[in-house]
Amino acid sequence: MPAELTFVAPRRAKPPRHLADLSPEERAEVVTELGEKPFRAKQLAKHYFGGLESDTEAMTDLPAESRERLGEALLPTLLTPVRHVTADKGMTRKTLWKAFDGVLFESVLMRYPDRTTLCISSQAGCGMNCPFCATGQAGLTRNLSTGEIVEQVVSSARDLARGEVAGGPGRLSNIVFMGMGEPMANYKRVLQTVRRITDPVPNGLGISQRGVTVSTVGLVPAINKLIDEKMQVRLAISLHAPDDELRDELVPINTRWKVDEVLDAAWRYAGTTGRRVSIEYALIKDINDQAWRADMLGKLLKGHLVHVNLIPLNPTPGSKWTASRPEDEREFVRRLQAHGVSVTVRDTRGQEIDGACGQLAAAEN
Repeated sequence: MPAELTFVAPRRAKPPRHLADLSPEERAEVVTELGEKPFRAKQLAKHYFGGLESDTEAMTDLPAESRERLGEALLPTLLTPVRHVTADKGMTRKTLWKAFDGVLFESVLMRYPDRTTLCISSQAGCGMNCPFCATGQAGLTRNLSTGEIVEQVVSSARDLARGEVAGGPGRLSNIVFMGMGEPMANYKRVLQTVRRITDPVPNGLGISQRGVTVSTVGLVPAINKLIDEKMQVRLAISLHAPDDELRDELVPINTRWKVDEVLDAAWRYAGTTGRRVSIEYALIKDINDQAWRADMLGKLLKGHLVHVNLIPLNPTPGSKWTASRPEDEREFVRRLQAHGVSVTVRDTRGQEIDGACGQLAAAEN
């Protein structure tokens, strides 16, 4: 078994420096050190974020003799797709990525009629040790760099723009930090990534902050830091149980910060930003799907700026944890609605492609 909770990632070799790791000023410094004019940094960023181009040979406004040098210094290859697996007639695509050190992690692209959402990983593995989660059971390998997180987005945006995903050319509208890892345990890099995603071109991709969701199992001090950032991203809390007794078991971080503390932080976030908080709740058969627990959850949430996302559990092979019965799921929804709480059942995309995060990487390993 992995250790109970791992907050500090093991020290490993660092990924190569990438343009996305650096602020505009730092990029200009690197370019100047290479003997180039500082404005070349802005040109590179415009190609990368605005044109979704990583190959400096295709950047014809750069001097031919400088392209390779600039590429090596600021646009090294960080990720290699090991494989893409599709479902839902190609409208769901899961990618298994390999980093420079052989570490594996995943992202999932989901196309809907009105939006395209990309679910990205912030860590390789996870140290939060939730027993029903494939990633949690693998333990934490390391934090991903800002560049590695951003590259999942840029690469997927490029494939979409070039029509390489079913449904024709398109654009990313929503980014959710709900892949492998606990985003708040890699706070600094996740925050830098949010800025790269949302800053206007050439400093970022120019996606609206309101289209970005950052999830957490409930690292209260990090939620408080996010409140101080005064951003418009959505906060999602992976709650999975309304009572401390069960949540201690399902989400071990609860032994550190209890349900009331986590929800108090969430309400402060909603009060400061005006954004509705998402409560993620994986429905697990005979574990957390009882009608009385739905009532308990409804009482905790009613009157707050909140929406509940019920997730039918994607079972992992050989696990005792499985999805709730349809009638129990319906009753859970009915009870929450009776308390005036807004609720939806998440569309279970990609079940035939090991849709639960961590399953593809676990199978590869």
